[in-house]
Formats: sequence, structure tokens, C-alpha cells
Amino acid sequence: MKSKLSLAVFAGILALAHVAAGARAVSDDATSLPAQRPTAQQMAPYGYAVAGPEERTIRITSATKYINVKRLETVRLELDGKSVVWNFDTLGTRTFPLSKILPSAAGIMVYVEESPLYIGG
Repeated sequence: MKSKLSLAVFAGILALAHVAAGARAVSDDATSLPAQRPTAQQMAPYGYAVAGPEERTIRITSATKYINVKRLETVRLELDGKSVVWNFDTLGTRTFPLSKILPSAAGIMVYVEESPLYIGG
């Protein structure tokens, strides 16, 4: 009886040692992974150019003083015969000069409304 109990205790100790070694290996693997750096798009405070498709087009003229967009909206911006399709992925940026993305658009402000994807609960 005593030898069976000793064998069971020994088997239990071996099992615990195996589990502990496995946990240590997982921990070592997790700490050795390189840190994921944000992409250039994730770092862009005003959004970024995309290939499309756009949800709508905004034509900017000499009379334009501001534009309204929604966060994560993809818009074709037309100015002086040129255009760019822009995704307004602007987490934390609510208002900014359009010249930050279109240098020739001086004096025009962009007002970013929160995306309906994030409103509500």
C-alpha cells in the first residue's frame, strides 16, 4: 500500500513539473515575440489615401470653407482638377485643416463626426 501511495505521489509531482515546464515555455515564447508596431495607416492622425471605392465625392471650390465627414468614411476629394480617395480614420482627431492632407486646400477645415459604427452600445 505504501509503495502504491509513494508511486502516486511521485507521478503527481512529475505531472506538476511537466505542467510548470509547459507554462514556462509558453511564457518564454510570449516574451520573445517581437512587439507589433503600428502601421503607418494606424499612426496617421488625419486618415490615409486608399484605392477606393469611395462612399461619396466632395468637390472643393474657392467657396468651400469646411467639409463634414464621418470617422472611417471613404470620400473622393476633388480639388483643382485632381482627386484623391481618402479614408478618414481619425481616432481622436475631430477637427483639422484640410491642408494637412491637401496642401492646396488652405483655409478649409475638416469636421469629423463620430462613426455610427461606434455610437450606441
